Amino acid sequence: MDSETIFYKSPLGILEIRGEGDYISAVLFTNSWKGNKLDEEAIHFTTPELPCIKNCVQQLNEYFDGSRRNFELKLKQSGTAFQQQVWAALIDIPYGQTISYLTLSKRIGNVKAIRAVGTANGNNAISILVPCHRVIGSNGDLIGYGGDLWRKKWLLEHEAKHANGVQTLF
Repeated sequence: MDSETIFYKSPLGILEIRGEGDYISAVLFTNSWKGNKLDEEAIHFTTPELPCIKNCVQQLNEYFDGSRRNFELKLKQSGTAFQQQVWAALIDIPYGQTISYLTLSKRIGNVKAIRAVGTANGNNAISILVPCHRVIGSNGDLIGYGGDLWRKKWLLEHEAKHANGVQTLF
């Protein structure tokens, strides 16, 4: 199976995008996820070769310019059955809207799994495409985002701006 990793300049900093075959397997902020830090001056930007990464870059461009609300990409990340369930529920959160960790745990049928839901959120390696940034505290506070809270705030404000009147909790 072919695999490829590229770096993408986004309005929020450099993203590392990984593809395997037809699937996107990671979209990570290079200077924050899991403590990995890259020297942004040393990054070599290349044109993607894998069709899945070409499509991902195109769709991210559209997302950032406000013309795309949903991603149409095949995604694959390793995780437990519980993590997969949480990540699938994240994809169902509509663009421009937020929910609480409690609401998310209820949606997956386990109201007592709030902390585990938060941990699964934190282990999401496909930022933006699997929109863990749309999950907030029950009191409306921005909490927990592997890409740093300022990015979470930016993403939520960006989506609210382009949601055309859709109400948000934020």
